[in-house]
Amino acid sequence: MKFLGNLLWLIFGGFAIFMEYMLAGIALCVTIVGIPFGIQSFKLGILALWPFGQKIEYMDYAPGCLSTIMNILWFFIGGIWIALTHLFFGILLGITIIGIPWAGQHFKMMSLAFTPFGRRLV
Repeated sequence: MKFLGNLLWLIFGGFAIFMEYMLAGIALCVTIVGIPFGIQSFKLGILALWPFGQKIEYMDYAPGCLSTIMNILWFFIGGIWIALTHLFFGILLGITIIGIPWAGQHFKMMSLAFTPFGRRLV
């Protein structure tokens, strides 16, 4: 079932979202300062490529206050817009009965888009 959900996700826009995250990650990694944000963009891209069957969890170790500062910077630089986009598509897909599983994936991605530092994909 996960394979079918991921396949339909890729066909109906998941690959475009993946490419958007990858291109943004490459653009951020071109600068030295943007490398941590580029890595988080790659993390979001991996989740956007194959979201069904993946979980988001906090890291076992305490990443410290640097993670909090980076999440605040991420939020104001672009995280809010990414999260609002996922919220919009999640609500739009959640209106229909058939789109509820994909809405759930958008809400999962919205959670990661708010605070990607200090989390990992499992």
